[in-house]
Amino acid sequence: MTYQPDNGPSRRLPPEHGPQDAAHTMRNHAGEAITDGRNWPGYILIAAGIAVLGLTLVAAGYGFEGWALVGGIGCVLCLVLGTTLVLLERRRIKALDGESLTDPAGH
Repeated sequence: MTYQPDNGPSRRLPPEHGPQDAAHTMRNHAGEAITDGRNWPGYILIAAGIAVLGLTLVAAGYGFEGWALVGGIGCVLCLVLGTTLVLLERRRIKALDGESLTDPAGH
C-alpha cells in the first residue's frame, strides 16, 4: 500500500490550471518548473540574459564600448523581465492554492 497525501478539496488544483501530481509526491508542486509551460518564457529570458552578460563582458574586454552598453542594457532587461515572469507565474500557482508568494513552504 502506497501513501497518497490528501491535501483536502480546497488545495487541489484542476489539471488545466496547474501541475500537481499527488500520486507520486508528497510535495504540492514537485517538478513544477518542468511541467508548467507558463514558466518557460521566463526561464528562456533568464538564460538569454546570462548569455548576453557573457557577450557584454567580451565586448567590454575588447574595448567595444557601444556594444558593451547595448549588451548591458539588454542583459538587465532580460534578467528583470525573466525573473518577473517566473515570479508572477509562481504567484498565480500559489494563489490557486489560497496562499501568498511569501508563505513558507518546507520539505
